[in-house]
This record gives sequence, structure tokens and C-alpha cells, in this order.
Amino acid sequence: MSDAISGGETKSSGGTTIRPEEAAHFSALARDWWDAKGPMASLHQVNPVRLQFIREAIDLHWGGDVCAARPLVGKSALDVGCGAGLVCEPLRRLGAEVTGVDASAENIGVASAHAEAAGLDIRYMTGEIGALDLGTFDLVTSLEVIEHVADKPRFLRDLATSLAPGGLLVLSTPNRTPASKLLLVEAAERIGYVPRGTHDWNDFVTPGELGELLAEAGLAMGEPRGITWRPGKGLHLSDDLSLNYIVSALVN
Repeated sequence: MSDAISGGETKSSGGTTIRPEEAAHFSALARDWWDAKGPMASLHQVNPVRLQFIREAIDLHWGGDVCAARPLVGKSALDVGCGAGLVCEPLRRLGAEVTGVDASAENIGVASAHAEAAGLDIRYMTGEIGALDLGTFDLVTSLEVIEHVADKPRFLRDLATSLAPGGLLVLSTPNRTPASKLLLVEAAERIGYVPRGTHDWNDFVTPGELGELLAEAGLAMGEPRGITWRPGKGLHLSDDLSLNYIVSALVN
């Protein structure tokens, strides 16, 4: 599962964080991104679970009304590696002023068109997050992205720089375990649950590794939650981190 990637061939002060072949892979999928039964079906299935975590993190961090329909009114949000906007659009509906950034111009084109058709005002930009002068945001999300990043420490520093004082960061990524290698890479790609070539298991990041990388970027990682599946319940948040996990982080 991947929501594409966060940068492309745009140069930053220290080089790129994203491999060009990753951008090309997801660009080829752009036109089918919003097809819930197409090659990105796995994202459509996991998105409600990720959004549940994000909503809980928002309410916990800002102490808002858990019943409020638009808890992000008056706040800004940045989704890095936004793909065609599967997270940007719900964040806008929660009230945020939303910016989405992606390496792929094709993805950004699809995202912009879909948002316009839905009557949603979202700013979309193509490029490397470290090279774009975007300012800071109350909420920064980057979901299923870091496993595609070549320079993970630089990428996380760029995310940290994008956070406003008192801001909230949410990340999700596959864990590097034998189970994820078997199920998320070998089995999922073989049966077509995710497009072939989406994942390189060696680039997966464990929670311990992510915590260390975030600390180096000046961020403190919260308690990760697993995203897992079981019969009768489907995909859901759990304590099982063996496949995917999602986590929040705050400035130290």
C-alpha cells in the first residue's frame, strides 16, 4: 500500500529524497487512483482505518469535541506524498486548509481535477518537499511514504521543518518483519492486491528505527498502532504491528 511519494527530481539543498523510478511507478497508476476496485483498491480499503487514527490523534492533541464534524477549522494541513488526494479530501472536509504535495505531476493533475469536481478547495503542488517554500502547518501527514524514500533522515527533517509550533505529525508505513515480506510483498503483489513493484521489503522501517529517526529530527514518537486484518472485522487498528503501523509524533 502506498500513497505515492514525497518528492521527485526537484533539487533540494541536500539532493533528492525520492528515487525517480518510484515517481514513475506511481505516475503510471494516476488515472486509476480513485477507482475503488482498481489497482489502488488496497488504499481505498485501508483509508478509513488511517483516517480513524488521524481523527483520534487530532481530538487527543487539540482536546477538541470528539463529536465535532469539522475539528480542523482554523488549522492548516499538509499531506506529503498525497497521491491523487485520498487523504487531502477528508482533511478538507474536516475543516482544514489543505496542501497536498507529490512527486508525480500526473497524480497532482488527477488530484486537482477530482477536488474541483467535488467542490473542494485544496492546494496541490508537485515537487520535493524540502525544495518547496510552503511554510509551516498545524497537521502534517505522510502515509505509506517513508518506505519509498531514499534519504529517510533528510525526509523526516523536512517533515519536522514543516510543522508549526504545537503541530502534529502522523505517519504510517509497513513494518519490516517476516510476516510483511510474505503477505505485503510476495503474496499481495502476486495476487494483484497491490501493483507489482510497489514495495521493496528492504526499505521497510521498523517502529524502533522510525522512533530513532524521528528523534534525530527533533520529534518524539507516540505509541504506534498496528493496521491489521482478520475475518469478520476486516482492516482495523490493533496492537499487532507485524504488517503496517501508524503513529503520531510531536516536536520535542
